[in-house]
Amino acid sequence: MPPTIQSEGMSTHNGVSVGAFFDVDNTLVPGLAVELHFLRYLWKEGLVGVNDAVHSLWFLLRHIPPVSFHPLRERKLYLVGKQRATIEPLAEKFIHAEICPKLSKDGVTALEGHRRAGHCCVLVTASLDFLVAPLAAFLDVKTVLSARTGLAGDEYTGHVLPPLPYGEGKRRLAESVASQQGLDLGRSYAYGDSPGDVGLLGAVGHPLVVNPIRGMASVARRRGWPVVQWK
Repeated sequence: MPPTIQSEGMSTHNGVSVGAFFDVDNTLVPGLAVELHFLRYLWKEGLVGVNDAVHSLWFLLRHIPPVSFHPLRERKLYLVGKQRATIEPLAEKFIHAEICPKLSKDGVTALEGHRRAGHCCVLVTASLDFLVAPLAAFLDVKTVLSARTGLAGDEYTGHVLPPLPYGEGKRRLAESVASQQGLDLGRSYAYGDSPGDVGLLGAVGHPLVVNPIRGMASVARRRGWPVVQWK
């Protein structure tokens, strides 16, 4: 169910506004991460092959402890050497064709409720910038905090530029946006599904755990955070 949103307006307390921070993967877009769907799309388009997959797996095996995928958030080996001018139009086409129809109706309702209340809506996600940008445009969200892909000329380097919007990086980026835009985090809202959202959820006055995964339901119980299922 969408949350109950208080209509406080943009400037109701000493000129300070309210923010609404939305995670994307498994929150606004239920299920698998958007990037995994995009990898499948690139595979079908012939732009990602066996060598790309093998290199990514070998990097994973050499750099991570068991059950951690954090290194793959910082390195995107399947993008190395690929042209921005090729990938970005494909990403936009993919988002409109395959991701926009998968958006959670409850999530979109919550976002629209915040917009009607005059709140500043923000997407904050470790998903890649060229994937999030067309989604944000579709949702009419102007403020986006996403993973920025490194470039050498028009080619992707495979590196994700710091700061990464994950874990404490999400919290720090949200605090920076709040400072820049005059948002009161104590009266703001945040939505997330996983341990990578704990810092962000803990920074606001109205946290909501959505579609919890990887032990997040237990975290929510310990902290007294409400939990919902969005479809």
